[in-house]
This record gives sequence, C-alpha cells and structure tokens, in this order.
Amino acid sequence: MERLRHIAPGYWVLLAALLLYPLVASEFFVLQIGAYAMILGILALSLMWLAGYGGMVSLAQVAIAGLGAYMLPVLGTNTQDVMGLGWPWWLTILAALTVSVAFATFIGAVAARTEGIYTLMITLAFSVVVFYFSRQNYAVFNGFTGFAGIEPPTLFGVYWRDPIPFYYLVLICAAGLFAAVSYAARSTFGLSLQAVRDNPRRLRALGYNVTAHRVFAFALSGVIAGIGGILLIWFNGRIAPSSICIDITLDILVIAVLGGLRRPIGPFIGAVVFVLLDNFAIDLIDRERFNTVIGIVFLLIVYFSPDGLLGLWEKVRPNARRQRAPEPRAEAAEPAE
Repeated sequence: MERLRHIAPGYWVLLAALLLYPLVASEFFVLQIGAYAMILGILALSLMWLAGYGGMVSLAQVAIAGLGAYMLPVLGTNTQDVMGLGWPWWLTILAALTVSVAFATFIGAVAARTEGIYTLMITLAFSVVVFYFSRQNYAVFNGFTGFAGIEPPTLFGVYWRDPIPFYYLVLICAAGLFAAVSYAARSTFGLSLQAVRDNPRRLRALGYNVTAHRVFAFALSGVIAGIGGILLIWFNGRIAPSSICIDITLDILVIAVLGGLRRPIGPFIGAVVFVLLDNFAIDLIDRERFNTVIGIVFLLIVYFSPDGLLGLWEKVRPNARRQRAPEPRAEAAEPAE
C-alpha cells in the first residue's frame, strides 16, 4: 500500500479511462485501436527496457516474440491441423514464454559484450536469421504459409477473442508489465543496470559483472516480448514469416523512439499515435504512402524532441519537470566483501 501512494494521480486517471473505454467505444475502436495499440506498446516496452535503462538498442525483439508465438500452433492446436501436438493451453503458453526467454538470453550472451552500433547489428542479424529460417523451414514452421486459426482458450465460459474480453485481457497484461518495469527500474538490479548504461568501466572497477547484468536484462525483455507475441498471435489469429519481418521490427523501433525511451509509458503513447496514423492516414493519402507519413512524423518529433513525445510534453509544460518526482539516481553501491 505504501508503494501505491507514490503513483502519480495521472496514472490512476488513465487506468480508470482505459477501464471505461469499451463502454463508450465501438468494437472497432476497442479491438483494432485499443487492444492493438497496447500489444504494440508491450513489444516496444521490451525494447524500451533494454534501450532506456540498459543502453542497448535491440532489433531482435519481434523475432524473440515471434519465435515464442510459433510454439502455440506447433505445440498446441490450429484449425489447419498442421503439426499441432495438442498440448493443453497453459503448457503451450509456458513453453512459448520459455522459448522467448531462452532465445533472448542467448542473444544477450552474444550481444552483451558489444556496445552501440555493434549491438544493433548483432541483434538485427538474429532478427533476419529467424525471419528467413521460419520462411524456409516447413518441417516445424510450415514455411511461407505459417499457421492460421490460433485462438485464446475459452475460460470461465468467456470466449477471450471477443473484442471486449480480449481488450481487458490485453489491458491486464499491459498494466501488469508497465508496473513490473516501473518497479524493476527502481530495484537494486534496475539501478545497477542504469549505472552499467552510464559508466560500465566504473561498475567493473567496483566489482560488478557488467555482462551478467546485460544478459539478465535481455532475459527480462524476453518475458515482455514473449507475452506481447502471444497476444499478437491471438489478435491476428495466425502467424507467418510476414508477422516477424524486418518491417515490423522497424515499426517497433519507431514506436519506442516516438513515445520516448526514458519512461515505461512512452512506448504505449508511441503505439497509440502509430496505430491511429496507420488506420486513418489512408483517409488523407494513399495507403502506400503510410511509411512516408510516419517517417515525417518521426523525424519532426525527434528533431524537436529527442526524448520523443514525452520530452515534447515536458517542453510544452516547463513546470512539469519540477512537479514530477525525480527519477532515482543510478548510483552503484560498493560490493559486499
């Protein structure tokens, strides 16, 4: 209860608005705007955790999410009856998350010893490998076709793929992950990770294992990305190599940077803007020019505010920085002897 008192009132207002949103919105806005934006926000949150707190920009988050999501039709069931092993739903979800975390940990073990552009290129290489492997492998991933007819389980008499139940399912996951990242950022590990981001040499000199911090951060990002991948495959009802292509990877990067990488709310703000542009830009321009529109918006926001929309908001409200509680400083404690 003590921790709840430190939550800004604006977050409680936002949570109340999100809970009431399905009561005033149509099914299209509930599912295609609300739920989809939160799913993309979860995927971008896994990137924000690495980049914002760990200083590691990863382009493998969609591949991590997709590889785990593939386990649902492979180990569970699908309407195509292709290679589904028929495992119970809870076991397939557990297996999907395990695969995502294991793959993210492996990527972290390879990329954690690099910095800057090298981390970016290594994670991009993993993303490309997963895309082409899933596209060419028919024994497990069913190649270019992929799988269709993938649905969430029916629990407590509720079909969770219906717009309103699915929206609340996504909202619970998004709110839980947002709270978890916010808490982790203020934990001992989170502060140490931010210190690694700011000055890894000093942390090594103090006796901290910098590589282990980075690998564990990748593992935690795998949990977030894995949950996002499961929700995304339930949202689309199918998965194919096109679901984890480089275009989607770059979209997640744009969303994260667009909203802001300094706080966990940033990816969700960026996702809302991205989804609104994706759905309604075609009313003003051709659908083929969407990338041009989002690119222009991205460049304008980054030019005027490198911290994304959150930074732009603080510039508009110069006193917002003074009113907001200060972020915890990432100071490393002396290691215990």
